Formats: sequence, C-alpha cells, structure tokens
Amino acid sequence: MEESSAGWYQGGSKHHLEMMWERISHLLKERVGGLLYERWLADLQLLSLQGGKVVFEVPSIMHECWILDNFMPVLDGVLHEVLGTRCEVEFVAAEAKDRRSSPMPVMEAARSMESAPVVKEVVELTAGPLFQGDQRLLKSISTAGINHRNSFDTFVEGPNCSYSYAVARAVAEKPGKTYNPLFLHGPVGLGKTHLMQAIGQEILRTKSRKVVRYVTSESFTNEYIDALRHGSVTDFRKKYRKVDVLLIDDIQFFAGKGSTQEEFFHTFNDLFNNFKQIVLTSDRAPSEIRNLESRLVSRFEWGMATQIESPDLETRMAILKQKTSYWSVPVEDWVLTFLAENIRTNIRRLEGALMRVAAHVSLNTGKPLTPPVLEGLLRDILEEADAKNITIDWIQKVVAEHFDVRLADMTGKRRPANIAGPRQLAMYLARELTKSSLVEIGEAFGGRDHGTVIHACKAVVKRLEQEEFRRLVGQLTEKIKRIG
Repeated sequence: MEESSAGWYQGGSKHHLEMMWERISHLLKERVGGLLYERWLADLQLLSLQGGKVVFEVPSIMHECWILDNFMPVLDGVLHEVLGTRCEVEFVAAEAKDRRSSPMPVMEAARSMESAPVVKEVVELTAGPLFQGDQRLLKSISTAGINHRNSFDTFVEGPNCSYSYAVARAVAEKPGKTYNPLFLHGPVGLGKTHLMQAIGQEILRTKSRKVVRYVTSESFTNEYIDALRHGSVTDFRKKYRKVDVLLIDDIQFFAGKGSTQEEFFHTFNDLFNNFKQIVLTSDRAPSEIRNLESRLVSRFEWGMATQIESPDLETRMAILKQKTSYWSVPVEDWVLTFLAENIRTNIRRLEGALMRVAAHVSLNTGKPLTPPVLEGLLRDILEEADAKNITIDWIQKVVAEHFDVRLADMTGKRRPANIAGPRQLAMYLARELTKSSLVEIGEAFGGRDHGTVIHACKAVVKRLEQEEFRRLVGQLTEKIKRIG
C-alpha cells in the first residue's frame, strides 16, 4: 500500500488524484459517519498532491472554517494512513477565489441591528513584490503557518481596540522605526494574535526582502531546550536573530523559565540594537507578569504597551455581521443580537457560537430557528462563558472597591485587619466563582501558598453563620457576576 501511495503522492495527474481521493474519501466516511461526511466532506475536491502538500478545494469559507475546527485530526490521520507520511494541508474556498472580505465599520453594524435579516508554530516568511490576491502571497502565508484570515482587512476595529489597531498599522508601515517593541496585552480571545499576525502579513505584502518570524513562547522554549540537548544553540540563535520582524505570542509563558528568559534577553538585545521590529503578546501587562525578570519587564516597556479590552455590544455585532457576510450564511438579526448580548468578553467564543448556529442553519434549511432551539444549541457555550467571564482580578477589584482598600493591598504582604478580612473574602469568592486551583489563587494573591487559601476559606465559611455577613457575600457575588 505504502509503495503505491508514494507514487501517487509524487504524482499529480487527474487519474492519480481521482484514485487517491477515492481512498481518502472512503476512510473519511468510515471515521466520521455518513451524515457528517455528506454534509461537510463529500464536496471536497482534491486539487493537487505534490511536494509534501495536499490542496483541497472547499465550497465555501464556512466549510473551510468548520473543517479546520472540527475535522483536522481525522483528516490528518487519514492522509497519513493513505500517504505513509505527514503532509501539509491547504484549503482553497471556491467562493473566495476572486474576493476578499472587508471589515464592517462598527457604527454601520450598529445601525443595521434593526434592519432586515442578513440572508501552531514557528514560521519564517520572505516578503516580495506581491499584489493583492496574488496566489504566491497566499501560498507563502499558508506554508508559513500564519492564518491567512488574520489580516488588517478582517480585523474589526472598535473602541476597545482602536488605539492598538492604529499602533499595529504604524508598526507594519515602518517596522523597527516606531513603537519597538510593541507589546499587545489583554484577556484571552480578544484578537491579540490576529493583530500580531496581521502585522506580519502586511509586512510580507508590502516590504520586499523582509524576513518575518512568528512563534509562540511555548514553541520558542521547546526549540531552545531541544537545541541545548543536541548542541545546536548556534543554529537556534541564527534562526531567531537573523530576522527583520520577530512575533512572539503569549510571552507570559516565559515566566519562571530562567534559562529561556536568559536566552531571549540576549535575542531581544541583538534585534533591538539592530533596529529589528519585535512584537509580543500577553494576557497581562509586562509589570503584572509574575516571575518574569525585571530586566525583561523594563525592555518590554521601552516601546509601546497597549491593551485590547473586551468589545462593546456594537463591536460584537460588527464582528458577527462581518462573519456572516464572509461565510455567506443567512442568520437573522435577532440571533446575532442574542449572541452579542450573551457572549461579551471573548471574541473567539463568540465566533465559535456563530459557527455552530451557521452549521445548524445550513443543516436545517427551511426550518425556523426559535429562541428555545437556539438556547439549547448553545447551552454549553453560554454556561462556559458565564463561568470563564469571572476572573480573580475582577473579584479582587470588586472586593477592594467595596471595602475601600487599594487593589495593590490584595496582593501585598501587609496584614492589618482592614486588609486581611477583605483579602480572605476575595480568596473565598475566587474559590467559589472560578475554576482556579488553590495554588493559582494563592499565586494571584501575592504568591501565598495553598494553605493560606484554605485557611482564608475556612475563616469565611465560619463567618457565614452570621446573617449580615452572609447577606454581604451574596451582594458581592451578584455584583461580581454582573460583568461588562
């Protein structure tokens, strides 16, 4: 089997592609079942199979998104079984060949809310004189690993991120000359990676002979450890220091990793001193990353640190409007409004909910989507959103404001009664209202151990016997749950 598969793999004639697709499709149908196969995979067309890459055409962008999010492990496994080797997979959406999505202004989306229904890891890229829509640019982006949908054109700019967007645009226009380093921070799922990759993609599109590299902090760390084990640190340093633009995602994961921080410190200095652009993302500001060396914190603050906040209702509606237009899926406005009003702090979760709705609409053509059906369809997402919206930082803020103490005292070493009591209550609420472990809660309160958290929770539970205190805890709990 593997011998003949290798022949097909290196080939590319129509006959070979048809034979190959027959085998691939048969296995896919076995793995996912007939119904899912017919709905999402039967319309795939195998365009090419050569040079370590498999290219499929899909009917729509929504098909591409759904396959990427739901079927890639199965598809990768089937391709490996048939071809006898791992390969890169690329999708080309038939409806997107000659068009690009453009962003919908926030106010336009807001005005249309009452209108009629609207029917990962290490990459190096070399820029060149490519024009809009040029297949060579799309190919380089796909081959590199940057999501081609993460461009400035598809980023919805709202009040929550307008400053970050403007700064990112400026960096893409003059890399290494303004806002260096650029540090984008904010909670998970708000578009930091999108904006970072948009910078890299725009530089590739407009700047000739620029080398851009995108990597997650986890991949950087793992590759460095591997280089140490195999004595290839020199090659590792060349890879990360001979670039024009370095993009590192989730820099907070460097915390506590001493040798990785040491290596990145010197990489940072080398790039900065040679006027190379550095862009970093994190879920918190540089000064708030615990166990990160002060010399790195100070360097991260040399340039521009800008926060992306949770989008307001109008921005969330704009994002949903853009996605439905991009996917060419008819979703009524009341459905979009429901999503925007109930999923408020995580764009990634918002888009996931919309994709589920779009799939339901596509699978149930002619059947109306009612509020009870919608709530049932999204129950797990809505419950997860409610649970994950509450953070320890938010609890600390609410409790500190109620007792009129400084937020810094929540994590400080001081232990007077006017601070110790609120701090214990905040620990208890963090235990009750978040999924954080005792260790994580202790860390969030100034590096205290889990025993301190247990003691705080027991102290609060004992005080709950008092009706007045129990009423206070209930009031604070309700206030904490009223996020956004």
